[in-house]
Amino acid sequence: MSASEILWIILTTALGVQLIFALWNATCLPGIRSFPADRLLHQDKLVSVLIPARNERLHIEGCLESVLASNTTGYRMEVLVLNDRSEDETAALVQEIANRDARVLLLDGAEPPAGWMGKSYACHQLVQEAKGEWFMFVDADVRLEPEAIRQTVAAGCELGRGLVTGFPYQVAKTWMEKLVVPMMVFTIISHLPIFMIRRSSSPLFVAATGAFLLIHRSSYEASGGHAAIQGDLVDDMSLAKAVKRAGHPVMLADVHELVSTRMYQNGTEVWNGYKKNMYEGTGRRDVLLLGTLVMYTLMYLVPPLGLLFGLLSGSSAAIIYGLIGTLLGMGVKRVADQTGGQPWWLACLQSVSMACVIGIGMASWRAGRSGKGYVWKGRRYS
Repeated sequence: MSASEILWIILTTALGVQLIFALWNATCLPGIRSFPADRLLHQDKLVSVLIPARNERLHIEGCLESVLASNTTGYRMEVLVLNDRSEDETAALVQEIANRDARVLLLDGAEPPAGWMGKSYACHQLVQEAKGEWFMFVDADVRLEPEAIRQTVAAGCELGRGLVTGFPYQVAKTWMEKLVVPMMVFTIISHLPIFMIRRSSSPLFVAATGAFLLIHRSSYEASGGHAAIQGDLVDDMSLAKAVKRAGHPVMLADVHELVSTRMYQNGTEVWNGYKKNMYEGTGRRDVLLLGTLVMYTLMYLVPPLGLLFGLLSGSSAAIIYGLIGTLLGMGVKRVADQTGGQPWWLACLQSVSMACVIGIGMASWRAGRSGKGYVWKGRRYS
């Protein structure tokens, strides 16, 4: 047996193990509907829905309308929107809705002090005005089904305190969105033991998205809130880790049937959004990011390239192992896409998606290491 064949066997075996892990891991993700909301019927909890909004004229009306259409059986709701120094009609649109519904309050945001990230300071200002027992952070580009908040509060009540979050269904219209945005769920399903998020107190086992995040007031205060993570660019992950360090529970749930979002509107926004987060998401650890990108290259780009080489050269070993590896990689992607509600055919483009992620990851690393930083929503972050 040649050395190249041994390497192919090792690679395809690793992909097989990865597929088995993904299949098992997906079963560990609790569905948000599985938590009985009837337990809220005899309670009178106030939930503060907190929406930071900066230049969100395209999204804010739809977001607020979906929030206000929520089934509030068993709890009361206040909706606070912070106009984060928008340069468009965001404030006027919110105020128009607030004039029709007394549950909505518009707040004017201040410029972030030195050392604060923009969104973290916006969330911090919202909390200062919130009166609820639970804080429900919702991004302006999110849309909720009527049961979304109620079911998530029910999950929070089962925890008793702590933080509940979940990745919304990702609406993707442009090709870059379709190729890259669903890879967020792929990363979780492929690498993070989901059952450990709730069972382990270690902040190593955590996943969160600020787009849809519920946190108990006591847990927010115990963690130090956004003030404790004011300089962190990936604020949602940092907050979840702080909650765990404070000894409070964190739960990741499947919310894609009740929560949806279109995070980005075009390829440029996808590139810049992921570029901003990837290097920071690894804690600016070069070895972790670059090692992950090398692993992705070996596991998800080498097999289809090997298959192509085999077809061109007539190498039967390259054809067989390249095909097996490519199919296994597509299988892992399909498991992740099914978890996130994405169409089956996206798995066929796994190698293209991975090539895009690797490219963005390298750009993120270069921008972080060079000191050029990142630009997002008119603000520069270094």
